Amino acid sequence: MGDIKNSYDLIIIGGGPAGLSSAIYGARAKLKTLVINKGTIGGLVNTTREIVNYPGYPEISGSDLMLDFKKHAEVFGVEFLRDEVVSTDFTRGDKIITTKKGKEFSAKAVIIACGSEPRLLNISGEKRLQGSGVAYCATCDAEFFEGEDVVVVGSGDQAIEEGMYITKFARKVTVIVLHDEGVLDCNKVSAERAFQNEKMEFIWNSTIEEVQGEENVEGVKIKNLKTGSSTELVCQGVFFFVGMVPSTHFLKDSGIDMDKRGYIPINEMMETNLEGVYAVGDNRIKYLRQVVSAAGDGAVAAVAAERYIEELNAFNTNILQSDKKVLLLFFNALNNESLEFSTLLEEANRELGEHYKVVKVDMATPKNLAKKYEVNSVPAALVLNKAEKVKQLYYTMDKESLKAQI
Repeated sequence: MGDIKNSYDLIIIGGGPAGLSSAIYGARAKLKTLVINKGTIGGLVNTTREIVNYPGYPEISGSDLMLDFKKHAEVFGVEFLRDEVVSTDFTRGDKIITTKKGKEFSAKAVIIACGSEPRLLNISGEKRLQGSGVAYCATCDAEFFEGEDVVVVGSGDQAIEEGMYITKFARKVTVIVLHDEGVLDCNKVSAERAFQNEKMEFIWNSTIEEVQGEENVEGVKIKNLKTGSSTELVCQGVFFFVGMVPSTHFLKDSGIDMDKRGYIPINEMMETNLEGVYAVGDNRIKYLRQVVSAAGDGAVAAVAAERYIEELNAFNTNILQSDKKVLLLFFNALNNESLEFSTLLEEANRELGEHYKVVKVDMATPKNLAKKYEVNSVPAALVLNKAEKVKQLYYTMDKESLKAQI
């Protein structure tokens, strides 16, 4: 592959709250930052009619909040590209990203913030009638069902709250619930409001077997889980709210670890199993999937990426481009033993004619180089030829013994 002109310090895949937060922190740290997003900036948050729990905003729509995020990122010079990432190569020093429009980009670090998407039940008629009565977003589509009968599938927060929003337009909203009568998966406040809503009805212990209709939705077939009997219900719209799945299918052959559902495991710095690649927001394994937690993920990942890039640049300059072999010293500036060993190592090198270039890594904070060379304790010294480890010196405060090792 030839030289890639589209080179960045940081590329963020996804433009939801996690991705935009990453972009703000990355660009503010003077990293050349690109956000690639396949749809409207903001992701699924754009479909949220009302947000009342994001700090500083007692009440705001999801689209307006994401617009504020984007404007903030633009202040620091973040670039945006509307395109879809279809493949990645994370095996190199610079990560390679290819988009659906055939563009190629390279980055020193990548943050995966592609979010999640509605889970499909894949029942008869569901895919065929998508956009013709089958929907997954009340804010987007509820107004099209003015005065009509609508079915909602699901009983979690999203299903019940979106169902109540649909009642502002529909004549009646029937909620299909897997559980016994009176049992919903949503929060208690939403449940109480739903039970009091005169336009909402519930069918308990049931699931959807089929969405019926030729060109548009005309009804649904409902199966009672206790009796096994099936009934038909006339309706003009069906909204599915049965959970989410991560939008990580494009990472299938990337080498990124994922669980069986496609969610990405990370550590406290949002690092994946691949160096310089991070995962944030709804596509990672996490407890809380909210705008505020996604934004926090983005901040952590961007700071970690910034430090990784700083270390990578220093590695390239001090080690890969060194004319001499390198004595790589891992030490802790707060530890006297480390400081004394550092002084002794430099003295030994001078007395040997400074055949080596001494490069120091302070381990007071976590460092990627320590992970790369499997250094778990300090002080520790390695002999490198370019990036290749020649040997590791054993710790001693005897100068002659140290010189003999060198």
